[in-house]
Amino acid sequence: MRKYYTLLPALCLITLMTQGQQIKKSEVKRILSTLAADDMQGRETFKPGAEKAAAFLEKEFAAAGLQPLAGDNDFRQSFFQYDTKPVQQELILNGQPVDGRVFVTGVESKISWTQDTQVEIAHINAGDNFDNKVRELKRAPRNTLVWVDNAQAEKFNQFAGGLKQHGGSKQDSTATVVFVLKQDVADDAGKWSVQASQEVTRLPLCNVAGMLTGSGKPDEYVIFSGHYDHIGILTPVEQDSIANGADDDASGVTAVLMLAKYFKKHPPVRSILFVAFTGEEIGGYGSRYFSRQLDPEKIVAMFNIEMIGKESKFGKNSAFITGYERSDFGQILGRNLESSVFHFYPDPYPEQQLFYRSDNATLARLGVPAHTISTTQIDKDTLYHSVNDEMESMDLDNITSIIQAIATSATSIVDGKDTPTRIDKAAVSSRR
Repeated sequence: MRKYYTLLPALCLITLMTQGQQIKKSEVKRILSTLAADDMQGRETFKPGAEKAAAFLEKEFAAAGLQPLAGDNDFRQSFFQYDTKPVQQELILNGQPVDGRVFVTGVESKISWTQDTQVEIAHINAGDNFDNKVRELKRAPRNTLVWVDNAQAEKFNQFAGGLKQHGGSKQDSTATVVFVLKQDVADDAGKWSVQASQEVTRLPLCNVAGMLTGSGKPDEYVIFSGHYDHIGILTPVEQDSIANGADDDASGVTAVLMLAKYFKKHPPVRSILFVAFTGEEIGGYGSRYFSRQLDPEKIVAMFNIEMIGKESKFGKNSAFITGYERSDFGQILGRNLESSVFHFYPDPYPEQQLFYRSDNATLARLGVPAHTISTTQIDKDTLYHSVNDEMESMDLDNITSIIQAIATSATSIVDGKDTPTRIDKAAVSSRR
């Protein structure tokens, strides 16, 4: 009897490895070592290393047999970030110019609005959380004029001052939002006009994305994602200045590629989107753009994979899921792994707010069961965002087992048998 229990974990692991037999350690090593190599120069957004990584990923997506996303001709999902620098901003209320009571976010080089201009009108009231409201309104899909109650003057001035101090801001939306601080209660009832100009620089970005069309439910989507950008070149430490980003997040992107290969050989019922995001390290620009191209109601689940290169605090054959309590996504994955030794756990670092710090957050705000799978011991990881996050620190056996577990645990969702519950949009919409 004792011998039976001794053998059981090994037999379960064999079962898991059989189910995920397409996940080859040698392939994991090849992809990961390529993305984390010195010649990628830390894959910093807008730099040659990021371009080199994107070109490599394009070839890998093609080799895996993926198709471009619907409407795209290739695997690059190209868009722009905009650097803006204010030149002139003028507000006229009831025929009188008012100084220092307006700031503009958006990418138009010139605007000239009056009360007759077709724009949305919004308010930040005295009792509102100013930071949360600004964060929400900056994502507005249409040109918007925002009247800010004078009780928010201190916060308003801090925000406007920050824009001036940093010489402008970075934008990834074509909507223009004008914030106006009211001096009198009735300011928003009078005649007004806003004149503004700014210097705008377009900076090209691209996600790398491909898909497998589902055989039975092609209009329902499951997403596997990670971010391919990192932080580039740092101050040298013992003559090493390249932040290779092996764990963060070459490990996650490697998983995305391996899962693409796996599901190509195990055709899905639902369509699967595989995406390597850009710009995560500088504000999540890639995932934000990606989310605006999709109908969130058609996205069944998102498996965002970030930093799976080392053993979790729960030991080998384990990983954790951020926002575990927000849907039954994790419970479904756990049921699919009942015959294995692998376990998914809730996020053990709630104080780190990891649910809001990765590319899952954008789609979670839209109600998608979008979660990040990780093993990072973020509270004591001395290699995080350093020049020592290199291939030599990676546990390839553990990474391979995690990817195998993700492939197995995702099967019932990919095959249309399980549908995770939706995330409460109101609970996450005000964060990040």
